[in-house]
Amino acid sequence: MRPTWDEYFMQIVDIVKERSTCLRRKVGALIVKDKRILATGYNGAPTGLPHCEEVGCLREKLNVPSGQRHELCRGLHAEQNAIIQAAKMGVVIDGSVIYTTTYPCVICAKMIVNAGIKKVIYKGSYPDEMSQQIFREAGIEVVKFEENGEGDLK
Repeated sequence: MRPTWDEYFMQIVDIVKERSTCLRRKVGALIVKDKRILATGYNGAPTGLPHCEEVGCLREKLNVPSGQRHELCRGLHAEQNAIIQAAKMGVVIDGSVIYTTTYPCVICAKMIVNAGIKKVIYKGSYPDEMSQQIFREAGIEVVKFEENGEGDLK
């Protein structure tokens, strides 16, 4: 059976996350506008720097819980990398939708708001109440992806 648009884009974001070099959680992001893919991103170290697979994970060594002390991570989040990729390539993402395998953290939420992304479709949860508050205040539509295609792009 032919996948819905949301299923299609979420299948792609699941493939994108496989490029991640994070030792704790693989995350993928996909920015879409008018049913066209504009940018992708996955979590990992900045371009040209050693990956966590090579140098280890400081957050793991310090036993930092998920959702806390983001500054101790050498990697960028998938959403950040997708937004940066669009900016680097001169792609306008204002008014777009971002698909993510994990609910965005507060840092990514602030970037999503300022990038003009209007909707977030995510698959897995993430422990960050402040990001939920940011999205509510900014009027960003946030939808949990459901396999049945409910709430699908038309």
